[in-house]
Amino acid sequence: MRIIAGTAKGMRLKAPKGMNTRPTTDRVKESVFGILANDLIDAEVLDLFAGTGNLGLEALSRGAATAVFIDKQAQSIKVMMENAILTNLAGNAVICREDVMQALRRFQNNGKSFDLIFCDPPYNLGLMPKVLQFLDESRILRDGGILVMEHSRHEKLPAELKRIVAYRSESYGETVVSFFTIREGIHSENCSVPREL
Repeated sequence: MRIIAGTAKGMRLKAPKGMNTRPTTDRVKESVFGILANDLIDAEVLDLFAGTGNLGLEALSRGAATAVFIDKQAQSIKVMMENAILTNLAGNAVICREDVMQALRRFQNNGKSFDLIFCDPPYNLGLMPKVLQFLDESRILRDGGILVMEHSRHEKLPAELKRIVAYRSESYGETVVSFFTIREGIHSENCSVPREL
């Protein structure tokens, strides 16, 4: 597992030992970032279920302005901090040990939003629809922003919601990466957060 391009190109990333993490493979990551190539410069990035920090750090290496990393596992946080320092990207990284849904509620309450959101939860635990619904009904993904969700091919995601719509999907064996954006003509200020999820 390494940084593929940019200022930290070729740097190998650490992974938590003995943890059931499933870092995005270099093959999948290279394809995803090829698709995102024109959307990275100066982007504000959110990396959910960040694990090793693999995706957010790749975005920073390729020119994103900042990246916020969310994971609730202490060992993942430790490894992410080490990887951020190793790649000389720590100055643009904010690493938070927090439950993803709790973090999303905090961002919504604080009016924080992002240009690019990565979401790569453990497969087949039902986490993806919950996150997708919250993002659809909040203002965390900016107008014109991109949401990238990595999931098992057995997990089916809706092609469109009230505000968010899928525009591309790529399959890599058991892994599917779905790309979402804000539906044209829908503005964030017309959306509200659901009281319960």
